[in-house]
Amino acid sequence: QVHMQESGPGLVKPSQTLSLTCTVSGGSITRNNGYWSWIRQPPGKGLEWLGAIRYSGETYYDPSLKSRTSISRDTSKNQFTLQLSSVTPEDTAVYYCANANTYYDTMNLSYDYRGQGTQVTVSS
Repeated sequence: QVHMQESGPGLVKPSQTLSLTCTVSGGSITRNNGYWSWIRQPPGKGLEWLGAIRYSGETYYDPSLKSRTSISRDTSKNQFTLQLSSVTPEDTAVYYCANANTYYDTMNLSYDYRGQGTQVTVSS
């Protein structure tokens, strides 16, 4: 059973960079066909996909956020990280890391595993 846990600061100031880490246990982030995603849910809104890193290291980003988003990984720690730059209050949301086996499921927000989420508030 894969377990995923998000960690990072709960409060970020406007214009700063939000950085979150997902620690994965029970499965390797380099296993075949795994897509490891970051998604978020702003207050009162639905889930939004931000981007993903594939088991092979390829990255994919939502086009509307691509200029501000970077996803990387540390395979020695079985972790992957989200960095979202130049944040505004509109980036306030619960952020989740999640896993799916296919690109189709990743894009359709259909995940096999998901962390419990972490609240990030952007405020001065």
